Amino acid sequence: MTDVTLHDVARASGCSVSTVSRVLAGSRPVGAATAARVRKAVEDLGYRPNHVARALRSRSTGTIGLVLPQITNPFYPALVRELTYALHADGRAVLLADCDDDPKAEAGHIAALLDRQVDALLVIPAHEQHSRTAVAAAAARVPLVLLDRGCGPGVADSVAVDNSAGMALVLDHLAAEGRRRLCFVGASGTASAAAERRAAYEAGAGALDPEAPGRVALGDFSAAWGRAAVDRVWTGRPAAQRPDALVCANDLIAVGALQRLRQLGADVPGEVAVTGFDDIPLADLADPAVTTVRQPVAELAAEAARLLDRRPVGEQAGPRRSIRLAPRLVVRASTSRPSAPHTPKSVPRTRPETETVQ
Repeated sequence: MTDVTLHDVARASGCSVSTVSRVLAGSRPVGAATAARVRKAVEDLGYRPNHVARALRSRSTGTIGLVLPQITNPFYPALVRELTYALHADGRAVLLADCDDDPKAEAGHIAALLDRQVDALLVIPAHEQHSRTAVAAAAARVPLVLLDRGCGPGVADSVAVDNSAGMALVLDHLAAEGRRRLCFVGASGTASAAAERRAAYEAGAGALDPEAPGRVALGDFSAAWGRAAVDRVWTGRPAAQRPDALVCANDLIAVGALQRLRQLGADVPGEVAVTGFDDIPLADLADPAVTTVRQPVAELAAEAARLLDRRPVGEQAGPRRSIRLAPRLVVRASTSRPSAPHTPKSVPRTRPETETVQ
């Protein structure tokens, strides 16, 4: 059996080839009755569009390249899912590449995706400085949006959560819970999110304790580092010198810290509270469940798709837009003292999203 062609659909529906093409592409209005006949013919004949031929005619492949730093971080699969939904709704497919936190591999993946003629790129940069050259070069060729992390001002359009606002929510909550001896457990500043969360902690923690901004332990965004950090800041210290709250830069660190504290017999949250950031599913499954900052993942994906549409192919020049979305604080049992019954709740956003032009 030969493949069904556009001409076959036209004959079966009693329409011209150009009319059938307009119905399938949605490029121009077509009468409802005509459109219904075309769609019925498409269904009856089992017609499937030839995307390769369409790409050759339109010079558009209908594909978006997505480069991630580390797919094993549970936050990113949730973001990939929402991005896929947002882009598929517009008829665009996603090509995914994982660089394993290596800027050199990231540059190679970006080059490979450009060789495949993707229409645009979405990049979560592995390193704020070392990713900049490859990202800037790609942004000069196709529409490119940075997600979750940045590469410095003016490099490309970007959308991320407001990390400073999220950390402010955490500090305000811990202050209301009577916590004062805070310690930040974060990741070394190779990514902008790590640096922003640490800077926001250092800027705000001094209001609770003048020594709190100096209590910082840095490793990576992993549960293993969370366990190791507890040995560094908790084990072997007198009770009066132990922190009464661990402010973790992401949920994986927080879950690892909780595991180690329980192994050591620490009372969480009686002796020490633990907070995270991102609100991955594991945060709610931990024992006790982790108080954390929830990123608006669906909104991140929607704004990324919108930014791609606002900078069509061939219009890479012009000011860069930077959008910061407001987070929410989800309060769970890891910060509620025994005297206060635990009631999970979501603390509202502190301010609406912001957009700046660079």
